[in-house]
This record gives sequence, C-alpha cells and structure tokens, in this order.
Amino acid sequence: MNKIIAFAGSTRTESYNKKILKAAVFGAREAGAEVTVIDLRDFPLPLFDGDLEAKEGIPSNGKKLKELFKTHHALLLALPEYNSSMSGVFKNTIDWVSRPEKGETPLQCFDGKVAGLISASPGSLGGLRGLVHARSMLENINVLVMPEQICVPKAAEAFDEYGILKNEVIKKSIEKLGADLVDLTLRVRGFSH
Repeated sequence: MNKIIAFAGSTRTESYNKKILKAAVFGAREAGAEVTVIDLRDFPLPLFDGDLEAKEGIPSNGKKLKELFKTHHALLLALPEYNSSMSGVFKNTIDWVSRPEKGETPLQCFDGKVAGLISASPGSLGGLRGLVHARSMLENINVLVMPEQICVPKAAEAFDEYGILKNEVIKKSIEKLGADLVDLTLRVRGFSH
C-alpha cells in the first residue's frame, strides 16, 4: 500500500489550497493510495530556533510530524505563495521535521520520499513563484519532486459555493496529478502499478 501524507501550506480555514488539495487527494485515493490528510493548524510549532532545540529538543508536534513523514512514502502538498515565496508555516514545518534525533541519519524523514506540488493563488500566476522555491528546497533535502505541477490562478473566482473548482479541466488535471504521484511513488519503491 502506498501511504501519502497530504496537507496545505496554509492554516486559514477557507484556504484556496485546502480546497484544491481535496481534488488531488481524491485522485490519489482513486489510484489506490492510503492518504492521510492533516491540517498544519493542528500541529502548531514555535519558529525554528537552534537554542530552543538544544535546550528542549524537538517540540512534541514536531515529533508527531516527523513520525508521519517517516511512516508515509510520499507528500502531496498544496502550497500558497506568500510574497513570491513559500509560506512561513510550511517552511517552519519542514525545518523542524528535518532535524535529526538521536539514532537518526540527517534528513531521514525525507529519504526516498516523492512529492507532488499544486498551488492556488488570487494572482495571475496561481502561486508559481512559491512552488519554484518549495521545489528547490525539497529537492535539496532528498525529496524527488514530480516534474508536473498545477497552479490555479485567480483563485478567488475559481470555486463554486461548495468549494469545488468550477473549471472541470483543471479539477481533472489536479486529480490526475494525485494519481500520477501514486504511480511514481510505486515505481520509486520498486513496484509497478
């Protein structure tokens, strides 16, 4: 069984990225994956601070997230763009999860992981600039990031009253990305779909 952890890089309740994540999760589940959807709001963390880590160790929510990362094969990420880059809550999450504990190798939580990236933004680029930075960071910590990514521009107008994407082509593309993540993860793990 392929296990995927899915989350948005936003804590806002009505986050556009939480809404598009649902389509990708649907696609991954339809392709046979077990998907664990989390909300970073449920895992509050202090800003990463080396002195705090040295004094108190990794916070309990950081440890919970590390365990989730360790027990899943892939990451399905819906990432907003904040000031032409990734969100602080996403970066801070990765910073804490990346910290090795006793007996762990550096970046152990990321070794062999595959990631799929999507984004939604009110702007005309759909969050593209933030994904550039997120992709670079993830690849530098040993995550294989799918070449395909989907950005949803003008997100304020992209959803119906139920939070579903109005554009069926974009919705199907996001579902396909979720399914393609499952396929790539199986291939990386040495299985064929």
